[in-house]
Amino acid sequence: MPSTVVHAGFALLLAAGLLGAYYDRRALAVLLVVLVLPEADSFLGVVMEGAHRTVGHNFVFPAVAALALYYDTRVRERSWVRERLSPRWVAVAWVALFVHGFAHVALDWTHLDGVNAFWPLRDRFFSLDGEILYSTADGFVQTFVDVRIDPETGSRTIDAGAGGTSESVHVNNPVQPRDPDLDVEEPVDRRFPVANAGWRLYLIGLGLFALGARRLQGDGVGDDG
Repeated sequence: MPSTVVHAGFALLLAAGLLGAYYDRRALAVLLVVLVLPEADSFLGVVMEGAHRTVGHNFVFPAVAALALYYDTRVRERSWVRERLSPRWVAVAWVALFVHGFAHVALDWTHLDGVNAFWPLRDRFFSLDGEILYSTADGFVQTFVDVRIDPETGSRTIDAGAGGTSESVHVNNPVQPRDPDLDVEEPVDRRFPVANAGWRLYLIGLGLFALGARRLQGDGVGDDG
């Protein structure tokens, strides 16, 4: 699965593109803390089946937070957030939500069993897996969403990468390196991945390059706040 270091590489790219003049060490520190928080659901696995990739890895919580932030800062006549935070930190809050959603949850959505995307509204894992191409033999082909039509009833069945539930899916992690329901006598191997694929190592390097490039531009990482 993508490691926290890979997520951080992606987060640095998003920060470089979205923070603008607010890009500095303190903003980056906040974003990296937000980036790491979803992994805390690994520790909940001892009290809740399938907690990892469920509690901290869904699109419901960031969507609710984004709607609440939008309503408070754009709709209400008197904003509770703006009264307590400067425009700079309101902008950082928005970027933090994007980092959480795109640099962490969405990235995990593309690997292994995916994420429990709509939890707690619906307990079902979804994985973004497939391809889109144009073939001279088959024409336009996409396999991310599979639509099947019953020839007898005409009813449609849509499969968008749905998998198991939190009770049946276990994604190995350093806290729970294997499914607790398995009776295995082999020694426990706790792995802390950094880059277990070439494109992930590339993404880490690209994020670090963006960090260095912003610094060399003169308006990059500073200590203003």
